[in-house]
Amino acid sequence: MCDCRPDYISVTFGAGGSSNNNKTIQLARKIKEKYHVEPVVHLTCLCYNRAEIDEFVRELTAEGIENILALRGDRNPDVPAKEDFAHASDLIKYLRATTGDRFCIAGACYPDVHPETGNRVDDINNLKIKTDAGADILISQLFFDNDTFLQFVSDCRRARIEVPIVPGIMPCINAAQIQRMVTMCGAKFPERFRKLIRKYGDNKDALLMQEWHTARAR
Repeated sequence: MCDCRPDYISVTFGAGGSSNNNKTIQLARKIKEKYHVEPVVHLTCLCYNRAEIDEFVRELTAEGIENILALRGDRNPDVPAKEDFAHASDLIKYLRATTGDRFCIAGACYPDVHPETGNRVDDINNLKIKTDAGADILISQLFFDNDTFLQFVSDCRRARIEVPIVPGIMPCINAAQIQRMVTMCGAKFPERFRKLIRKYGDNKDALLMQEWHTARAR
């Protein structure tokens, strides 16, 4: 991956109070020091209080990590939510207030609409809250239709959301992976791609070749 010279590499973070989140920092440090690529560390907030967020931020600062993707995180029935942060925008506002410009803070966005929101108007209003709270950039959930993303960006601009919006892209490896991601994030899967999956199934090489031809054609 590093041979492709990416602008950054995302490092995920346990959404449900995981005790292994020190691995997030270890991996981010390795990416930065060994591969000389900027890590963007995911930071979820639903199951953490201010003191826990402060401690994690101190560790990021000590390691020279400067990029955070601020997320609410998935609800976990085994780990109760805490009361300090109900939404990602609450975390963004808190980070900006307590750290100033120390970090580049990214927020997540959803070209196919957040599954808990259900409509584009409310979704974009929530995004405006994120950017007004201090998000420097938005990184999108994966999507399968370029037209959907372009329309989403246009709608954001009309709502005076002016920060950069980076498309989230995930290569399709096999049918099971695609179904898992569609179910998890609520992305719409166009019929033309369903036909490819039905035709090529788990033939990884053939599927990747068809993706390449589709990308060139569009």
